[in-house]
Amino acid sequence: MTQRQPSDQEDSDGGLNWPRITGLSFVFAVHAAALLLLLAPVSPPGQEKTDEEVTRVVIIEPPPPPPPPPPPPPEPPKPQEIKQLAPPQASPIPPPPEEPPVVFDEPSPVDVQAPPPAPPAPPAPQPDIGASVDISSKNMNPPQYPRDEMRRGITGTVILVITVDASGNATDVQVESSSGNRNLDRSAVKAARNWRFNPGVTGGRKVGGRVRVPVEFKL
Repeated sequence: MTQRQPSDQEDSDGGLNWPRITGLSFVFAVHAAALLLLLAPVSPPGQEKTDEEVTRVVIIEPPPPPPPPPPPPPEPPKPQEIKQLAPPQASPIPPPPEEPPVVFDEPSPVDVQAPPPAPPAPPAPQPDIGASVDISSKNMNPPQYPRDEMRRGITGTVILVITVDASGNATDVQVESSSGNRNLDRSAVKAARNWRFNPGVTGGRKVGGRVRVPVEFKL
């Protein structure tokens, strides 16, 4: 190790060495100036001029319009049309004056009113009609032939007298003439009670009546 030898001045004065401090300060200043020069840019800011972008505008004028076409040549004069004059028309002849109407004191046959038509004749009175049996109803409900009489071949005719009301219903059935067999008579009466009848007509109104109906049993 090296040991610092105290200088004679320090030993003699016992204080600061001013010449040495001044030299060190100068050295520091020189180094600081050199460092600033190294850090500083080569050219100061603001000296370089930036190139500005310049846009050139060229205005192109439109071409002039084409010249108008020449006017058409004038048409030749047309010959004057000759107007045809209508032939003179004869002035209408005024109608002759109307004659005054002739007034007749006596009425004409046209003025005489015809008499009103006569009222229609009343309808002729309907004749009185007696009651009758409905053939379709009779055919739909025929009397049944008794088995014993059919087997034995017994025949006969029964004449019935039937009382009918205004509605066409049979209210009473009587045997006016017997067939000679009781079973045949009973079968005819039973069938007649189920028949329909046409009521009688008197003065245009339906009325009841009596009907005579023959019932025949034959093989």
